[in-house]
Amino acid sequence: MAARRGNFFSGLTFFPFVLLGIVSFPAEAAIKKYQFDIQVKNVSRLCHAKPIVTVNGRFPGPTIYVREGDRVLVNVTNHAQYNMSIHWHGLKQYRNGWADGPAYITQCPIKTGSSYTYDFNVTGQRGTLWWHAHILWLRATVYGAVVIMPKPGNPFPFPQPNREEVIILGEWWHSDVEEIERQGNKMGLPPNMSDAHTINGKPGPLFPCSEKHTFAMEVESGRTYLLRIINAALNDELFFAIAGHSLTVVEVDAVYTKPFTTQSILIAPGQTTNVLVQANQKPGRYFMAARPFMDAPIPVDNKTATGIFQYKGIPNTFLPTLPQLPPPNDTESALSYNKKLRSLNTPQFLANVPQKVDRKLFYTIGFGKDSCPACVNGTRLLATLNNISFVMPETALLQAHYFNLKGVFKADFPDKPPKAFNYTGAPLTANLGTARATRLSKIAFNSTVELVLQDTNLLTVESHPFHLHGYNFFVVGTGIGNFDPVKDPAEYNLVDPIERNTVGVPTGGWTAIRFRADNPGVWFMHCHLELHTGWGLKTAFVVDNGPGSDQSILPPPKDLPPC
Repeated sequence: MAARRGNFFSGLTFFPFVLLGIVSFPAEAAIKKYQFDIQVKNVSRLCHAKPIVTVNGRFPGPTIYVREGDRVLVNVTNHAQYNMSIHWHGLKQYRNGWADGPAYITQCPIKTGSSYTYDFNVTGQRGTLWWHAHILWLRATVYGAVVIMPKPGNPFPFPQPNREEVIILGEWWHSDVEEIERQGNKMGLPPNMSDAHTINGKPGPLFPCSEKHTFAMEVESGRTYLLRIINAALNDELFFAIAGHSLTVVEVDAVYTKPFTTQSILIAPGQTTNVLVQANQKPGRYFMAARPFMDAPIPVDNKTATGIFQYKGIPNTFLPTLPQLPPPNDTESALSYNKKLRSLNTPQFLANVPQKVDRKLFYTIGFGKDSCPACVNGTRLLATLNNISFVMPETALLQAHYFNLKGVFKADFPDKPPKAFNYTGAPLTANLGTARATRLSKIAFNSTVELVLQDTNLLTVESHPFHLHGYNFFVVGTGIGNFDPVKDPAEYNLVDPIERNTVGVPTGGWTAIRFRADNPGVWFMHCHLELHTGWGLKTAFVVDNGPGSDQSILPPPKDLPPC
């Protein structure tokens, strides 16, 4: 169960003076220090125990609580047999890619027996973000929330809740996740899907042996609750709802939204959504539930994870009711929900949408096959952007860029695909001569960028949640079918589009985003479905230094892990 605000220090390892920094002198920015020990621990789910990688022996891991303006130091000590890195998902890390965390992009991993301190400032952000392992498939169990409170005197731009709760949606495998991934790679096929979804690490009573592995939150009639919902699942977009209760969306990806009320939300891997829930129904026990959304002909773990929204004084013998979630392939519900998301765009929380664009990029998303004589079908699946399947380097890209190391990557990623075709037409089995390479796109400092991500029917269409490190971006347009560079931009929302760090590209469709490249460094961009990332659906932007003394990449820390 996620720790509640009232006792959120329980179970955390922290330095004694941190408590003073949090509860005393609230007007001053504080230094928050946390110790993350990467440990293997036996955890029981679905009738049997298995060893999993954890932080401080906890699953999910501890919540990081900070205030806007604080400095955060997290010392990560690796006691597990796997190399490790931690990504602070959605934190912009201005000039400070060294603290971003993706292995072999901004750092080499923390080896067994070694430590590294992530040192970063929380500037200009407040809301719900999260942290997770960013190497192999270890984020299956290594993840937790980041809660950023506003500066003192800056209340939420929505009704103050009586209490708040972190809700992390995840996945669970019977077997060792790393072994499942290795087997898939060896065979050239997708690894086995998960055996259950989870809410705060617990699948709920619809699964065997899971009565005691059920997350429950007690509520009181007439009170309002803020749920900070995070999708930490490796490979599934999820619908989420609470039986009998409406959800009012007030924030996504740590950006305030125009509030709207809905019966269910859609949340892709990597995304966060804050909702207000009023305990205004007949006192009882109500299921909260999460189930996948998948509108492509691809198998998913279609089982429903449940937790319990329980009114105070109601005995546990009272049977909960299930919410009406949209059907798993309900494209219309998914598109309709995402269309409602708008930035708050008030004088205090402006939506600074780039109106003019310096650089236009068009990236196609596709699948291909590579020769693999040892694989089951003699081929291995690949995923591509502009027909390039990204090859991970052995030296971190940020180090190679900062120290001008040759031969690690080429900064010649194409702005558009090598060949235009009917992207979402009849299924194509050809791979169009897929290249495997470590190619990045070089971006001028402070330039404005428009990137259109276009799904294709190379092997199959599928939805893809894309995450850009180091930045938020504005989702100015989206549609089904092929992007029309003449007609579609005329329909862009350049007034109050949603601002976020992870966006879903619809199945057989496209999404257009805009951002200003004002954060120098090397910034990863990848599909947040771990399966697709492993197949090469990723790249990175090299953003030049600016002319000012405070517009260049900071020097690397002394304890940066060696390659």
